[in-house]
Amino acid sequence: MADKGGHPGAPGRAPEAGGCEKVRNVALVGHSGAGKTTLVEALLAATGTVQRAGKVEDGTTVSDFDEVEVRQQRSVSLALAPLVHGDVKVNLIDTPGYADFVGDLRAGLRAADAALFVISAVDGIDGLTRMLWEECAAVQMPRAVVVTKIDQQRGDYDDVVMTCQDVFGEGVAPLYFPAAGEGGLKGLIGLLSQRCLDYSTGRRTECEPDPEYLEQIADQRASLIEGIIQESEDETLMDRYLSGEDIDVKALIEDLETAVARGSFYPVLATSVPHGDHPGPVVGMLELLEIITQAFPSPLEHGIPPVTAVSGGPPKEISCDPAGPLVAEVVKTTSDPYVGRISLVRVFSGTLRPDATVHVSGHGMEDRGHEDHDVDERVGALTSPLGKTQRTVSSCGAGDICAVAKLGRAEAGDTLSDPAAPLLMAPWSMPDPLLPVAIRAKSKADDDKLSQALGRLVAEDPTLRLENNAETRQLVLWCMGEAHADVLIDRLRTRYGVEVDRVDLRVPLRETFGGTAKGLGRHVKQSGGHGQYGICHIDVEPLPSGEGFEFVDKIVGGVVPRQFIPSVEKGVRQQMARGVSAGYPLVDIKVTLHDGKAHSVDSSDMAFQAAGALALKDAAGQVPILLLEPVDEVAVLIADDYVGPIMSDLTSRRGRVLGSQAVPGGRTMIKAEVPQLEIVRYAIDLRSMSQGTGTFSRTFLRYEPLPTHLADKVAAESRDD
Repeated sequence: MADKGGHPGAPGRAPEAGGCEKVRNVALVGHSGAGKTTLVEALLAATGTVQRAGKVEDGTTVSDFDEVEVRQQRSVSLALAPLVHGDVKVNLIDTPGYADFVGDLRAGLRAADAALFVISAVDGIDGLTRMLWEECAAVQMPRAVVVTKIDQQRGDYDDVVMTCQDVFGEGVAPLYFPAAGEGGLKGLIGLLSQRCLDYSTGRRTECEPDPEYLEQIADQRASLIEGIIQESEDETLMDRYLSGEDIDVKALIEDLETAVARGSFYPVLATSVPHGDHPGPVVGMLELLEIITQAFPSPLEHGIPPVTAVSGGPPKEISCDPAGPLVAEVVKTTSDPYVGRISLVRVFSGTLRPDATVHVSGHGMEDRGHEDHDVDERVGALTSPLGKTQRTVSSCGAGDICAVAKLGRAEAGDTLSDPAAPLLMAPWSMPDPLLPVAIRAKSKADDDKLSQALGRLVAEDPTLRLENNAETRQLVLWCMGEAHADVLIDRLRTRYGVEVDRVDLRVPLRETFGGTAKGLGRHVKQSGGHGQYGICHIDVEPLPSGEGFEFVDKIVGGVVPRQFIPSVEKGVRQQMARGVSAGYPLVDIKVTLHDGKAHSVDSSDMAFQAAGALALKDAAGQVPILLLEPVDEVAVLIADDYVGPIMSDLTSRRGRVLGSQAVPGGRTMIKAEVPQLEIVRYAIDLRSMSQGTGTFSRTFLRYEPLPTHLADKVAAESRDD
């Protein structure tokens, strides 16, 4: 533990865990603006970890230290803020509340053993918070709810509690409710203790509640006790309570803590932090710390994700033991142009020490631009981060979280283990980026630095996919949304000194013949010496969609020498790749070579390649050339309330709705076929239409003819280019 000569969370000191049972890893989740970062500041100040709480609007908070976060006044990445309360080390994991940064949010949940849902008394619950609650419920993650901004005029604590009970289901119950005083918020009233916790003087004091609250206390206390008893392992408790016996508060608290730790009971707490026009007292920090340290589970009580050998095989039996085999996971990586790569690591088993050699195992996400790796690396210094401040620690044991320097190949989601017996943890779920953003360097100097800078961004962001599209000749960042794209481009500029421009995304179209045609390719040149001579006659006919290309040789009598027939085919293929109308690849045609001429001296491979290309272009001038657009199969998961508008929107995008299917939880899965041209920005539009509750996936299906009015427009734009 920390030096007993001062406050255990004193500034500048790195708190150390006194064993697995003395650690709590807690992720703060909730919508943007709910007050997560402000709550972290208040908890740090309450425990003496910082001398004074920072403010988001001033850019002085511990967890929002990135330049983008300071400028935008919102969290865009995960941050760690350790503190000590009593003899328990608490790793607070502040996560972004905006859907574009859900990758960091899920990484935070992976590193945590419990989730604290932060909900504003002013704004209530949004769609992202509902989805996260369901995700936590699926893995039985212990949860609690803290309602912030209870002092604000538009804040309605009782209404938010009722909404939580309605949305989150059974097991949600308040432990406190606000008490008003002459100047506004006075403090809290504890339902189990039936005491008023007065914060009006700046320190917590206990007193009798005002008589006006007695009826409210009695009603809510009865509901709370019944909820706790239902979760109790003592089956006689309910009968004793119903018979009128006064149940000991200490026994109720023990049952409450047990139920919270196993993820079946979800206490609601109330907090207030003065800010802006609300200068009232800080309320509820001690009560929240008591729940975190006494009710939330330690790493010993929370299960470890499945672990296997790198080579595969059945899962290994791994427990949270500092003396066990090393199993740690990279939660997040950040790249600094001066410091290098720093990895935030959660240790699940064993003990991580400086200068040790570890095996780094990756899951391989080549489709997202992440290099697969399976290498040994030497660990650098270990630190305990408090925002951007790195405080050196001597080791990091099972259950704890630390930052590791000099892991040059490690990326988020990688496993660190003993090189003698490499292990691999099952990956966590990561959403697919579905918003394509095309960029190009502003200058040659920027272009030279762009590749390395993008490589570092991809390494630290598993939700980013990098595509260098050879067909459209565009560099495409696949992002989670517009805000995600803005942050990435901002970081390229501010962190790596690379300026880029956003450009219109080109969807890879195709061309095909609209009918049968004949083509003559004549490549005859004489330039005083060895000339060029190649003539060929071809027939071109369209093939069914998806058939590709077929070349048929019907030469008789040797009019085209046998060695030059492949040359004609090669020339045709080269021209197909270049296109014959709007510059898009030509597909789904059958070319028949049936006649031609050669010269005994001047004919060559190159001459007949040129003749083949010219013949195809000649044939293309005789029939309509159809533009083909890619069509995706789209699956949209949406709340039932939005089914009608979403179906109408898909139809307006030239989509064909194939059907819908009910999904548990009041949701519907809609399947449709939609042209790619119409869903370039669908990730943004769907979020807007569904208030953040809708998700979708897309899979390439086939190519179909582009409507004539759109084809003419695309062809004209291509000619202008």
